[in-house]
Amino acid sequence: MTAAARTLANRRGIIAMIGAMTSFVINDAFVKYASASLPLGQIIVIRGVFAITFLLVAAWWMGLASGPGARLKEIAERPVVIRSLLDAIATFTFLTALFHLPLANATAINMAAPLCITLLSVLWLGERIGPMRWAVIAVGFIGVIFIVQPRGEGFNGYSLVCLLSTFFVACRDLYTRRINPGTPSILITIGTAIAVTATGVGLSLFQEWKPINAWQLAMLAAASVFLSCGYMLLIRAMRAGEVSVVVPFRYSGLLAALTIGFAVWGEIPNALAWIGIALLVSAGLYMVLSERSKHAKALMAEVENARSGE
Repeated sequence: MTAAARTLANRRGIIAMIGAMTSFVINDAFVKYASASLPLGQIIVIRGVFAITFLLVAAWWMGLASGPGARLKEIAERPVVIRSLLDAIATFTFLTALFHLPLANATAINMAAPLCITLLSVLWLGERIGPMRWAVIAVGFIGVIFIVQPRGEGFNGYSLVCLLSTFFVACRDLYTRRINPGTPSILITIGTAIAVTATGVGLSLFQEWKPINAWQLAMLAAASVFLSCGYMLLIRAMRAGEVSVVVPFRYSGLLAALTIGFAVWGEIPNALAWIGIALLVSAGLYMVLSERSKHAKALMAEVENARSGE
């Protein structure tokens, strides 16, 4: 790939990543707004039905749902099922926390996922990291503590539920490696949508559904569209550009969350939360950029070895 083509691909990846993160936050905002009058189980089921319908239509349009190219059975493969269950737990815990936390705080805590992934890769996969990366992980989690404020007046126990969600997001992302690379991303997304919706059905057994009006139905339909588009844009971002270039723009979701949280609910993080957000974002960006530098050095070493062998 030429330098110009790489630049164009990275630009497209960046735009897609910003679009994905913004779509996810808008989805969260719609769901949080609906939670004022509807129970969690009902919200998950209604949004899930819309999302599954939307995704199945997209899969059919791509030739994956019918005809000789039909591959829907891949949704039932064990790695896809396990990943979908992890995603369902992550979604359930995040939405539970989101209903009781400021949008920006919940989004910020969820941004600790890359740090959790690095930590779990050491504990789970046996990968080794240097002292500097351990220090960066520590700084990131100190940032989370500032946001959660376990001993402050602004402490909300649901912050810990949100942190639990982040842990399951990290487990989900690590387990994704076990899925066949040839499995279309939209099929994985459909599997996730089915698992999340099933969670809502189970939760609904213990919650009483409430009458829903056209406005609430429209909000949940819009939420499902933004959620589905977010997944598709995220996949496009990761495939279009270089990971080390595209991933830092994941934090654009924080800007969207801060803007929407203030505009809709008048939410403004306190001073400690701002410090925590700054520490968390800085740690995440350092982690990504240091990984990029490491890959660049490895590539240069390969080039030098190739030249010396000529």
